[in-house]
Amino acid sequence: MARVERAPLRRALALLDLERGAVVRSVLAGVATLGSALALAALSAWLIMRAWEMPPVLDLTVAVTAVRALGISRGLFRYLERLSTHDTALRGTTAARANLYRRLADGDPAAALGIRRGDLLARTGADVDELGDVVVRAVIPIAVAAVMAVLAVGGIALISPVVALILAVALVLSGVVAPWMSARAAQVADDAGVRSRAAYSDAATTALDHAAELRVAGRLGDAVALAGRAQAQATRDRDRGATWSALAAAATPLAIGASVIGALLVGLGLYGTDLSPTGSGAMSPMALGILVLLPLSAFEATAVLPDAARTLGRARGSARRILALLDDADRPRSVGHEPWDGHGTLEARGLRSGWPAGSETAGTAEPRTTDPLDLDVAPGSRIVLTGPSGAGKTTVLMTLAGLLPPVAGTLTAGGRDVATIVPDDMRRAVAFFAEDAHLFDTSVLENLRVVRGDVTTHEAREVLRRVGLADWVDALPDGLDTTISGARAVSGGQRRRLLLARALLSRAPILLLDEPTEHLDAADGADVLRRLLARDAGLVGPERAVVVVTHQLPPGTDADRVIEVRPAVAAHSAE
Repeated sequence: MARVERAPLRRALALLDLERGAVVRSVLAGVATLGSALALAALSAWLIMRAWEMPPVLDLTVAVTAVRALGISRGLFRYLERLSTHDTALRGTTAARANLYRRLADGDPAAALGIRRGDLLARTGADVDELGDVVVRAVIPIAVAAVMAVLAVGGIALISPVVALILAVALVLSGVVAPWMSARAAQVADDAGVRSRAAYSDAATTALDHAAELRVAGRLGDAVALAGRAQAQATRDRDRGATWSALAAAATPLAIGASVIGALLVGLGLYGTDLSPTGSGAMSPMALGILVLLPLSAFEATAVLPDAARTLGRARGSARRILALLDDADRPRSVGHEPWDGHGTLEARGLRSGWPAGSETAGTAEPRTTDPLDLDVAPGSRIVLTGPSGAGKTTVLMTLAGLLPPVAGTLTAGGRDVATIVPDDMRRAVAFFAEDAHLFDTSVLENLRVVRGDVTTHEAREVLRRVGLADWVDALPDGLDTTISGARAVSGGQRRRLLLARALLSRAPILLLDEPTEHLDAADGADVLRRLLARDAGLVGPERAVVVVTHQLPPGTDADRVIEVRPAVAAHSAE
């Protein structure tokens, strides 16, 4: 993955399709927010020092009104900045997910199928959210801080170039050095800290779980000592990270203090020790007040940068995971060009199925395959695949669906090699429904429309009745429009029936069903399997072919053929 290592975050942020205008508006709103604070500090300093001179009250009226206006505008601009920034980030994450799904759908199917479901959901969910956080917590705050630093230093330079130089150095300490130390602390915690804690956990678990055997062998003391050394190393690594965190936390207060004290000393040096309104120094009291108070507001923009650095660090890891997935999906592969309308027989001869060597699902460096099998999935046929867990039944279904290339043997559809068929035609003709297919955080109806966007409410109710969920849907507060996640999570059995309903709504002439009755009780599961395999039961039309994977085939089914899948290598595969 050489491409992943080069500027991974920059490549991943391109998925957000950020509009330049929206980003600029967010930055301008942030600059207006902190600019109001900066102007408020300068005006307040002038007002305090001017009031010290006890002028007529009317001379202060405009300044008092301006202070109130700046205080109000600061909150208003902050609100607008939040709206603009979060709108930009949310639109970006939506675009990123759409781009991600599109490239996964158009790319190599093994890229998504070759990793664990939880990991896939994390990469398309939490990792994409991390990219959105970069916009809110890093990109825009960094841009705002840079603009405000220039404005603050430029404003101070009009009064005293020396104080401006002191402020510039202090802002570099707060806006560059402190974020770097914060990122360093996070890196130490993520790298050495995680490894040392894992080593300690492993050593301690070994000593606890195998204490009896170790005592007999006279090795218990060594095991306990090893756990102690691992714990000490974990503590040292944690302290290293805490040291960097403490330095980062102290950098900004130190920078503020240094800039204020430096400004005060320079101002006193120019003004002299006579602070009376009639003093003869070169600097006016108002200018001295501004020199002292303005730096306090100038650091408001840089105070959030350590958190921005940590956000960038987390986002780089998310970017690498996302790009690794996309690069796998985009890897060169032969794409079929021959059309297929779904008519004809899906034929396998000497077919051996398996995952590529070294893939996450394979789990080993050597590819693991199934024994050769021959089968004909003709229109209307009913075929059952059985076998022990880990035999490779799911892998066979994926190969039949064209999602995995055959390890050996031939696979043809309508007389054509599956590898030469247009992928979209293959997906329309052969539909694979995994046992762990995802239910989305949306309504029952929209979860059914995943397979076909034009599903009507009548069709949805009818298919739910056929799979035994009519009473359940009727009991939901909003019926088909009820959201089925969160507080209304479905049970394992309900989930299986929903996934089966989704499969039945597909128009594909060949259905490949992976464990459609798992988590159903024995009687209900047997009834569903019998109806799936019966041509006249009304569950699946007699013209459609069905291939079912199951561990428990009930007696009395109308299966045309029952095939036992055996692994060619005695190891567990991704079932």
